[in-house]
Amino acid sequence: MGSHLPVTQDGKASRELRLAAAGDIHADPPTRERICGHFRSLTGVDLVLLAGDLTTTGEVEQARVVADACRELEVPAVAVLGNHDWHSRHQDAIAAELTDAGVHVLQRGWITFEIRGLHVGVVGTKGFVGGFRGFQLTDFGEPLLREVYAETGDEVTAIESGLHGIAGCDLRIVLLHYAPTMVTLEGEPVSIWAFLGSDRMGVPIAEHQPDLVLHGHGHAGRFTGSIGDVPVYNVAVPVTGRPFTTFGLVPGSAPVVLDHSDG
Repeated sequence: MGSHLPVTQDGKASRELRLAAAGDIHADPPTRERICGHFRSLTGVDLVLLAGDLTTTGEVEQARVVADACRELEVPAVAVLGNHDWHSRHQDAIAAELTDAGVHVLQRGWITFEIRGLHVGVVGTKGFVGGFRGFQLTDFGEPLLREVYAETGDEVTAIESGLHGIAGCDLRIVLLHYAPTMVTLEGEPVSIWAFLGSDRMGVPIAEHQPDLVLHGHGHAGRFTGSIGDVPVYNVAVPVTGRPFTTFGLVPGSAPVVLDHSDG
């Protein structure tokens, strides 16, 4: 994918990290040519982040489309899985397929990179459901509902642990599938918000103040949001209206959206 480093007026390489992000690609074999073309057309970015729902119904041959597209990348790619990727219970095989293609698949994990002289940390996990203030699932009632509550709790713990793990990085990013704030779900029917995310995931984000949070899942939601002062973006392709959205990140500054349309 070759990337030419921007330079400053004194001729030094810029310390701006450029990343391309997308969620809800929903790949399958018939869309192979289009999706591979989108990845192939990426230029001038340092990192690719994939926010889950990479497949249509969670079949391995669908994931292979994304894996093959990622094989051509010359920069690191990080992915989390989404609910579609879990649908057919092949999530481990999907993760293995992507890993074999060089993608760093994060499942309640974190990873760091050295890019442009910057120490970049990414916390990644799927996230889960549970709702938002005023209509939250609570830890009470039937065992199955309490299991759902506990599952979200495990995701929250993973975000917390990951943010501790990357605390010393110059740039810190959280990559999710489910939404950690209801702001980026505006446009979706309120009746289904509890199934689109949980603001319990926003608690460690508000505490640790990462530089950027990305998620997908809410196809009819909005692109921009925040958790306190932390910028949150819904990069689901049906929301952004384009294959990838690119961001510029400089330590100590707010992210800049470099390439986006509302579709």
